[in-house]
Amino acid sequence: MDLEQTDPSTIEAALVTDKGTMVVTFFPEQAPKHVRSFLELAQQGFYNGIAFHRIVRNFMVQTGCPNSKLGAAGMPGTGGPGYRLPAEFSDLPHTRGTLSMARAQDPNSAGSQFFIVHGDHADFLDGQYTVFGKVEEGLDVLDQIANLECEFGPGGEKSTPLERVEIKNIELRTRQDRGEAVGDEEGNETAEEA
Repeated sequence: MDLEQTDPSTIEAALVTDKGTMVVTFFPEQAPKHVRSFLELAQQGFYNGIAFHRIVRNFMVQTGCPNSKLGAAGMPGTGGPGYRLPAEFSDLPHTRGTLSMARAQDPNSAGSQFFIVHGDHADFLDGQYTVFGKVEEGLDVLDQIANLECEFGPGGEKSTPLERVEIKNIELRTRQDRGEAVGDEEGNETAEEA
C-alpha cells in the first residue's frame, strides 16, 4: 500500500496478536501526524514481535515499545522509534476500544507506544493524550489481553503481565464498510449495501 497516495481514513489495520486479531481504524482529521507515524511504522514491520508490556484491567493495555521484543536490552516502556511527535489533542473521548498515544510528562514526547482503552471511559485522559484510532472488530481480543494476570512492576504498579502476548504483525488494508445493519421487509437484518 502506497501511504503517500492513500487517504489514511480509507485504511484499516489488522493487529494480529497471540490472542487473536483486532481491526482498527483511524482519525487522521484529528491526529494526522500520529496516524501517519503509526501507519509508516506498521508498514515497516516496526511493531512485529512487540509485546503488550503494561496491562491494567478495566483501564487500558499498552504496547509499541521496541524494548519489549524478545532479546531487547532496554527496559520495556522506555523505548521508541527515535523521534517524538507533537501533541494532537482533540475532544475525542477515551472510551472503550480507543487507540491513544502513550507519552512521558512532556505532551510532545509520543513516539511508537500506544494504548487501547479497556474501561468504559477513562475521562481523566480526555484532552491530555492524542486519540488517533479505535478498535472496529476484536473487542473480545482486547478483553482477553486486559484480563491477563499481572504482577507488580518496578514502579509499584500491578501491570506487568505474567503471560507474554505480542503483536505478530500488522496488516494494512482498505477499510471495510461496516455500515449499520438495516431490516428488510420481513424484519430480517441485512447489511446495508455500499
